[in-house]
Amino acid sequence: MLVIIGAILGGIIGGTIAKRRGGKTLDVVQYVGIYALAFALLGMLATLVIHRLAL
Repeated sequence: MLVIIGAILGGIIGGTIAKRRGGKTLDVVQYVGIYALAFALLGMLATLVIHRLAL
């Protein structure tokens, strides 16, 4: 669940940053993809840590 939330939140943040910097359409798409990937990875790591600590 954290992975999905992280990907969505990362996409929103990445798109906002690219738009604020005056990026064109492909710039915005790239930022959305990279931020979504990075935040999904952080969400996956957080999920693994939570499951390890729960045992």
